[in-house]
Amino acid sequence: MAENTSLESLFLNDPTAQKLYKHIKEEGRKKFWIQGLSGSRDSFLLFSSLRQFKCTHLVIANDKEEAAYLQNDLEQFCKEKELSFFPDSFKRPVSFEDLDPFQVQQRIEAVAKIKPDHAHLIISYPEALFEKILAPARFESSRVDFIQGELLDVDEVIDKLVKYGFVRADFVFEPGQFSIRGGIIDIFSYASDHPYRIELNDIEIESIRSFDTQTQMSIQKLGRFSIIPNLNTEFENAEKKSLLEILPESSIIWIKDEQALIDKLQTCFESAEKFGEKMIHYEEERTVNMIRDRAFVFPGEIARELTNFPLVYFDTKPSEVRDLVEMRLNTKPQPSINKNFNILIEIIKDFNDQNIIPYICTSNVQQIERFYRIFEDLKAEIQFQPALISIREGFIDEDLKLACFTDHQIFSRFHGFKLKQGFSAEQAVSLKVLRELQPGDYVSHLDHGIGRFAGLEKINVNGQMQEAVRLIYRNHDILYVSIHSLHKISKYVGQEGTEPMLHKLGSDQWKILKQKTKAKVKEIAKELIKLYAARKASKGFAFSPDNYLQTELEASFIYEDTPDQSKATQDVKNDMEKAYPMDRLICGDVGFGKTEVAIRAAFKCIQDGKQVAILVPTTILALQHYRTISERLKEFPVDVDYVSRFRSAKEKTAILKKLKEGSLDLIIGTHSLLNKKTEFKDLGLLIIDEEQKFGVASKEKLRQFKVNVDTLTLTATPIPRTLQFSLMAARDLSVINTPPPNRQPIHTERRVFNDELIKDAILNEIYRGGQVFFVHNRVKNLAEVGDLIRKLCPDVEVAIAHGQMEAEKLEKVLVDFIEHKFDVLVCTNIIETGLDIPNANTIIINNAQNFGLSDLHQLRGRVGRSNRKAYCYLFAPPSSALTTEAKKRLKTLEEFSDLGSGFNISMRDLDIRGAGNLLGGEQSGFISDIGYETYQRILEEAIFELKEGEYKSLFEEEGKPKKTYVRDTSIDSDIEMFIPDSYVTNVQERLNLYQQLDKLEKEEDIEKFSVALKDRFGPIPSFVEELFEGLRTRWIAKEMGFERVILKKKKLQAYFISNPQSSYFESPYFKSLLKIISTDHSSDPFTLKQSNQLLILIKENVKSLRQAKTLLVKLHDQIKQYEE
Repeated sequence: MAENTSLESLFLNDPTAQKLYKHIKEEGRKKFWIQGLSGSRDSFLLFSSLRQFKCTHLVIANDKEEAAYLQNDLEQFCKEKELSFFPDSFKRPVSFEDLDPFQVQQRIEAVAKIKPDHAHLIISYPEALFEKILAPARFESSRVDFIQGELLDVDEVIDKLVKYGFVRADFVFEPGQFSIRGGIIDIFSYASDHPYRIELNDIEIESIRSFDTQTQMSIQKLGRFSIIPNLNTEFENAEKKSLLEILPESSIIWIKDEQALIDKLQTCFESAEKFGEKMIHYEEERTVNMIRDRAFVFPGEIARELTNFPLVYFDTKPSEVRDLVEMRLNTKPQPSINKNFNILIEIIKDFNDQNIIPYICTSNVQQIERFYRIFEDLKAEIQFQPALISIREGFIDEDLKLACFTDHQIFSRFHGFKLKQGFSAEQAVSLKVLRELQPGDYVSHLDHGIGRFAGLEKINVNGQMQEAVRLIYRNHDILYVSIHSLHKISKYVGQEGTEPMLHKLGSDQWKILKQKTKAKVKEIAKELIKLYAARKASKGFAFSPDNYLQTELEASFIYEDTPDQSKATQDVKNDMEKAYPMDRLICGDVGFGKTEVAIRAAFKCIQDGKQVAILVPTTILALQHYRTISERLKEFPVDVDYVSRFRSAKEKTAILKKLKEGSLDLIIGTHSLLNKKTEFKDLGLLIIDEEQKFGVASKEKLRQFKVNVDTLTLTATPIPRTLQFSLMAARDLSVINTPPPNRQPIHTERRVFNDELIKDAILNEIYRGGQVFFVHNRVKNLAEVGDLIRKLCPDVEVAIAHGQMEAEKLEKVLVDFIEHKFDVLVCTNIIETGLDIPNANTIIINNAQNFGLSDLHQLRGRVGRSNRKAYCYLFAPPSSALTTEAKKRLKTLEEFSDLGSGFNISMRDLDIRGAGNLLGGEQSGFISDIGYETYQRILEEAIFELKEGEYKSLFEEEGKPKKTYVRDTSIDSDIEMFIPDSYVTNVQERLNLYQQLDKLEKEEDIEKFSVALKDRFGPIPSFVEELFEGLRTRWIAKEMGFERVILKKKKLQAYFISNPQSSYFESPYFKSLLKIISTDHSSDPFTLKQSNQLLILIKENVKSLRQAKTLLVKLHDQIKQYEE
């Protein structure tokens, strides 16, 4: 990145760093105070000093957050081996209950990198210095090295790994595991981001590579790696030292604020003492020992040890001022611009005149393009340098004549820090588990109905071995499903908690059920397609392309756009610019920025002089949207208002009058907007929020409303993937799957109920001007909880809300809370449904152990809606009193503090609900009868048939790919093809591989699949190659119009389509095939045979699937030539 180097090279020879270097070299141990550092200027000074003094630098920030921001700044310029983060060992500083193995490992790594005369920058904070650590010499003796080309004794490695606390598993997906499969060893060390895979040739290490836990595929080749065991536990306290004792004598120490450091250490010391007394009740041996052995450094010791090094104070002047060398820089913080581009342009113009070079720093290229666009539209004649780096704060340096602006400060966005996170096991297994089959699970077979899965079994077909899936049906009938028909079975997902009925093999019950469902689905699909047709035919308004105001609105969004979101915005804008009306559905989880897409669309519509109506299901949402939207558009000339039953009749009349005259641009309201009285001067866009919550009558009115107005519908119910494809025909769909990247994670803590903590949490939030939710899920004693809070915090306004109140009253309370008339809302979990209050940023959930995971996730999603840090406290009894399930739930929630994890948490139950809502309530019944995936297949088939039949003309212009007559071909053969046990020992994994194989559709897929197999399990056996041939045969057979291919006893039989009415038999392809076969006079020709209802193509003496495939391909090519 060329632009980047210019900034770096400017600072590489920072004069302040040179001056400092000279002083330290001449005078040795001294105290220096550098004043006048603003914004991220300190990071550049540290970077330059690191380049000039080849020694260890220890930077002590005031707390973990500050340290993290410095770390992020420096990561942009420093090489990985020069920079280390030295954290404390716990999940949260000073709470000694939970050790974080990843952070313990980071500490070990930072110390392992310390070498005399080696440039190395360590960033730390007081809580981390408070703990002692093992000296590097001790690591060296116990590390295990793996080097390519060297010999390896497998048994010895296993012994060592077990001794260091590693656990053997089938597949490695979290740190601390290893697995051995034939000549392949996988190890996941605590210290690395990815696990390592070692491939042995007998006892020599042939190759080492890192791999991805999700796909189990290799990422890159390495020459060597070593494992440093998680040593904190193995050693006596006597062998541990403070970090300052370990540093080489030549090190330099940088301190933000000496007094704050000493105070913090004192607090840590007191907390540790307190905790030590409490520790008697804990079973966690490691922490007990740590506290009991006082593996901590006394504050006084640290103060003494600091005097052995040169000290650079780079923020606050120290109180002890003897021999202090002072240095001064002339820097100023970045001026406040607050999204006002005219101010920015003025400032940059001034800098241009003064010969100060302005840099605009941003982490993505799109943002730089936006700046150029805005400056161009505002006709600004200014010079600036874009820099592709992300720093925490801008500054102006008058000595060096340069100014750094950060895009997040220009747009007053929150700028988050990212620390390396340890890998959590939950991530690896979440989605896989939903799809995986375990023996005893119910499965739904497309042709035979619901049965129970009973594992894989080897079966004998004409003397040859094959593997098949075994299913059990009613009366213990057994069905073997060949591995080539795995796509016909899917895990049964119905309503949670209900057991399905097993079907009887050979009865008509399943067939009838399928036909009934299909007829029903067709009706629904017809409705949708009719609407689609009406819309395509009617004339809409084509909006004009974006102008600079639109660009400015989009650039000033407080979060960065996610790829999904910018795609959704683009899709909506393209639809609006087309001549026929838009009907687009946007779905995405709570807080993923759907409203932002709607606001951008509304703004585009208003700029063309048209009006916008936003329909919402509840009065409360109307008020919330009104607040969000007027806040977002306050810089722009847009008139926004809302109607709901809280507005007086007089206000309503006035609003409707403005609407009719056209002086009101945007109106928000509940379904009362749909009545006859409402008249628009020129309605251009209708936005519907949470459509599924409107009643049938309102939906009917909407339909008439919608035909020639652009419509945008938002929903938070995730719509199942496969449904999306099949519904594509009926309405356009955008899915937003990712949360905004700089949305702050919600700080989640699990605690025991305690008055002090409640008081602190509430007061802290209120002092920063926020509001608090207190969730207590029992209406009976809700009032008591309210009284308790009033007693603890006498000056705080408390309101109470629950679902048993009268609707009017409840709405009144909630509206007052939104308008900040109350500080604390004590309520049941009614708030989990869509209450969005950006000002409420603390939620306390009492008896959290009684909530389900998705409820907790939804509740927690109520806070952290703005760019302020949000807190969530889960109150539950002590761990020892909880069930394992509850412990696991709370722990998962604590670990997944970011948004977006919710999509995984609640994927499954939402799938069912989502499908039901989308197609009308009566569908949920069908889904629970036949299982969810089968339902989707039927839906797809229905839409496919409608597109082929009644509505053919409507879809002509879709540029249809060539016609497919056969949806599915099955292969049956007596050739040995399976994945041998010796190759993949884990049964579950074999089944997964069979399922993946079955879904492959083209030659490149097979290549990718073989590469993956080879990578994970070694060279591919011949039986597996046969499986590939089976696939290839299936593909060509499908293309030629065969429904079934049988190769047994060297006889190939290919069955044509069973439906004699199929248009296939009229096609030129079929006619050419008949011609070729009837004129074939070779000694061993293809023959045709008609048996009842079925036409079969036969060929004798076919010895293998490869031969079968070759013969069919040859025939296919002949037909193609003949057709031409």
